[in-house]
Amino acid sequence: MPLTTATARQPAHTRVVTCHGYQRDDGLWDIEGRIVDTKPYRFKNRDRGGWIEADEALHDMSIRLTVNLELEVIDVDAVIDHSPYNYCKCVASVARNLIGLRIAPGWTQKSKAAMGSNRGCTHLTELLGPVATTAIQTIASEKMKRDKDKPAGKSNAFLDSCHTYASDSPVVKLHWPDHYTG
Repeated sequence: MPLTTATARQPAHTRVVTCHGYQRDDGLWDIEGRIVDTKPYRFKNRDRGGWIEADEALHDMSIRLTVNLELEVIDVDAVIDHSPYNYCKCVASVARNLIGLRIAPGWTQKSKAAMGSNRGCTHLTELLGPVATTAIQTIASEKMKRDKDKPAGKSNAFLDSCHTYASDSPVVKLHWPDHYTG
């Protein structure tokens, strides 16, 4: 179902975030994210030759997290292909501070601290949210296969993470009755 019809308007900015998850041959996982910002009009920019043309990338930045099955960050690669200032490109290496962190509760705060606010890049830092979600989605089926013979226990990674997975929801009652509390 589409959104309701909007009031008359003109385009002003487009941000496209794309994330991909890959299973590597060595047993690790690569999670890649890319953010591209464009404007529908031409505007002045000293560092990019005088102008940034309409629909030319204002920001085009990518990050790859290599993680293990426990979602621990093993390696990081970050690239800033386009930014409004040449100076921006020197901060891509700050992303390596993510190595050793684990995508788990607290990830947002820990990853923001690792990216260093004024020592890092806001856009690469913002990209870490969708990259983390992509990592979880990418690895979920492999973790389920690995854990299928383990006793159900009390834990379920999705339990109480949203309305549908609330412990008293009909979805939990149907699919995970041992976890149902309603």
